This record gives sequence, structure tokens and C-alpha cells, in this order.
Amino acid sequence: MPQSATTVAPHPRGTSGSLPGTSEFAPLLRAVKGQRLLDRRHDWYARTVAVNALALAGLITAVALSGDSWRTLLLAPLLAVFCARTAFIGHDAGHAQITGDKATGRLIGLIHGNLLLGMSYSWWNHKHNRHHANPNHIGKDPDVAADILVFTGEQATVRTGFRRWLTRHQAWLFFPLTLLEGIALKIQGFRDLRRQEPGERAVEGALLVSHLAAYATLLLTVMSPGKALAFAAIHQALFGLHLGMAFAPNHKGMEMPDPDGEPWGHLRRQVLTSRNIRGGPVTDWFLGGLNYQIEHHLFPSMPRPHLRLAQPLVRAHCADLGIPYTETGLVDSYRQALGHMHEVGEPLRTER
Repeated sequence: MPQSATTVAPHPRGTSGSLPGTSEFAPLLRAVKGQRLLDRRHDWYARTVAVNALALAGLITAVALSGDSWRTLLLAPLLAVFCARTAFIGHDAGHAQITGDKATGRLIGLIHGNLLLGMSYSWWNHKHNRHHANPNHIGKDPDVAADILVFTGEQATVRTGFRRWLTRHQAWLFFPLTLLEGIALKIQGFRDLRRQEPGERAVEGALLVSHLAAYATLLLTVMSPGKALAFAAIHQALFGLHLGMAFAPNHKGMEMPDPDGEPWGHLRRQVLTSRNIRGGPVTDWFLGGLNYQIEHHLFPSMPRPHLRLAQPLVRAHCADLGIPYTETGLVDSYRQALGHMHEVGEPLRTER
């Protein structure tokens, strides 16, 4: 565990996370319910969705009015920031944080994911729910499956060709690679259509195509092809970078359960694999509440504004049980995450 992180006493490895006939999580759940922190905040989300919609509408109008000018490209970073806000709203909808009505939650997710961003709400939910069930678990968590990046020495040793070179330098390449994430999310959405049922596929596919058509029409109507391409490149690159900066600190470099060991209980499975980021309102806004990653993983349906209120309860409960509760600064979280990826690639850099 990194020395700069805030932790409590180490836990005994290999424990299941619960005592016979008891649950370590149950007392914490009762305390959270007692303070009504799982109650939904329709008012907060209504304001958040409305403000975000107005910001997007204002930026799109500004792009249209700016016309065929290189100055229009200055609006691309702002649009990337508010597209990330849109993604955070879709994320919360997928976790039923906004509403308990499944149909309404899906509608919010489809609007904010497929229509406004061109990324599949169904694909994201399918993948993200598997991650939440078994974070950092090789073979069960899709976020640590060997792909462009790898997260264990075992994954690194079987890399060949260009992927082997990527693994050697993955720590240095991580943030540059996130510049492609905005495009990758769109591609994944279209690829996932094959998995979906016909009715779901028709709705998701139509919204994905509608997004691309509207996006291309806006840029090509307002700007010359060269400027439109430059605007799209800046917008999508910074959107991907922003999401990468929000998700990178959460689990990379944290404990990874032994696939062959005794399973942990819910409390340990979520706390030991997650890292919180210190900060205030600006950090909360920039990271979309994901800086309270431990609380979010313990209570996925908890409304975003309640996560900071649950933090003292969770931290105290972990301290009582002697379970490490990891919290660090934003910059240090990147250092830890990149340090882990650098360490994983070390054997390939020293091979002869």
C-alpha cells in the first residue's frame, strides 16, 4: 500500500471478509440507511441535468454562430468538459442513482449516452456492472482484462509483437492513449449492437446514428472540412482525456483479489480495491463524484451528493475493523496508478 495514502491497519490476507454468522457490511448499511443517504435526490439531479443541458445548448449555439473561423476551435475544450458532465449523468442513471424507475433511468441513459455522446448506454451498463461486481478481479472484471494495457506480470509475460512494446512503455503511453478514448467509446457502442436483443438494438443503433449525423451536420455546416476535422479531433481527444483522468485513479495500483484464494466479503472486496481522492467542490465536480470511489462501490445506487456525507461513516467503520481505507491527492493518485503500470512492464524492459 503506498505510504502517502491514508490507510488504517492492514487486514489479514486471505480472510473472507466476514465472521461466522455475521456480516462486516451490515452495520454500515444500517447506519447509512438510518441517515437516509440512500434516498434519491430528484431535486439535485433535476438541477444538474437542466444546467448541463443549457450549457450544451449554449456551446452548440456558440459554435453555430462563430462560423467558419479558427477561433471556433476554442470552444472544443469547453464542449469536451460538458460532454464529460453528460457522461457522468449517464453513469449515475445506469446505477439507478437518479430514479428507481428502470424505464425512466434507461431513457435518461439513452439520451445522455447514445444521443448526446454517441456511446452505447447498454454496452456501458453491461461492462460497468461486471466491473462493480468484482473490481480488480482478473477473469471477472473487464476493466483489468489484458487489452491495450495490462495490469499483472502474468498478463505482461505473454505479450507479443507490438503489444509487447506497448506494455514496456504503457505508463508513459497511458495519458496519450486516453486521447483516443472518445473515438473508442463510439466504436465499442456500434460493435456491441451485435450482442443486444433486436428491439434494444434498433433503439440504440438509431440513436447512435442520429448522434453521428447531427454532429457531422453541425460541424460541416458551420465550418470548412479542415476546420471541422480539427474541431472534432480536439473535442474528442480532450473528452477522452477527461474521462481517463476521472477513471484512472479509482482502482489502478490497488489490491487485486487472488483468483484462487478465499473470496472476500462485499465490504473488503469494494474497499480494498478502490482509492478515494481528496479535494473539495472543484474536485467533486471535475471527477463527477468518482473521487468517492470507495463509497460509490459500497453503495452504487447512492445519489452523488450523498457520497461525501457517507464518507465519515465508511472511514470510521473501516478503522473499527482494521480494514485499510485508501485516500490520497489527485496528483499522487496518478503517480500510484502509473507507477503500478510501470512496474508491470519492468520485466519486459530488462529482458535481453
